[in-house]
Amino acid sequence: MITSLDQLDFDKTYSYADYLTWKFDEFVELIKGKIFPMSAPNRLHQELSLRLSGLFFNYLRENERSCKVYAAPFDVRLLKNPSLTSQQLEGMTDKEIYTVVQPDLSIICDLEKLDDKGCKGSPNLIIEILSNNAKRDVKDKFELYEENGVQEYWIVRPNEKTIQQFFLEEEKYVYQKTFVENEYITSIYLPDLTIDLEIIFAD
Repeated sequence: MITSLDQLDFDKTYSYADYLTWKFDEFVELIKGKIFPMSAPNRLHQELSLRLSGLFFNYLRENERSCKVYAAPFDVRLLKNPSLTSQQLEGMTDKEIYTVVQPDLSIICDLEKLDDKGCKGSPNLIIEILSNNAKRDVKDKFELYEENGVQEYWIVRPNEKTIQQFFLEEEKYVYQKTFVENEYITSIYLPDLTIDLEIIFAD
């Protein structure tokens, strides 16, 4: 039994089935079978996550949208082929899945992707709040979410008080805009959702 992160071989390729057997306190992500430890988020990161998740939750409830929002820790299992049907997804075993990430916020509108373990397949919108893993969110996860068909991606930069917005067009992310703290950001996937960034970035 794996009870310590030190027992893992960082050069080895692991599956989600392996991931489920690990019994240690640290959070890790698997990206194409490789282990990436997660550092503890700071206070500002958690404040921004709470504010954003609260606004999304209220919006989805008030507008009776058949979507759900989840904040990390929440396992999102990404698959090699984002166009798989729900039936095909159900047929995939944990041994066939090599990527499990914990986005800061995941908005999922295809509720058939949800199970007791988290989300099996790509969320519709993912938000990452930069902290100690900035390179991973800006490059590695950007490419990962793009190739897995996540339709909209926001990168929140707490120190700069900005949000970069990307939307998937023809399987590639298109940069939309960088929104600053005195502006409103409107989701492209949820076009009737507008958020006042002064609320998000308030001291």
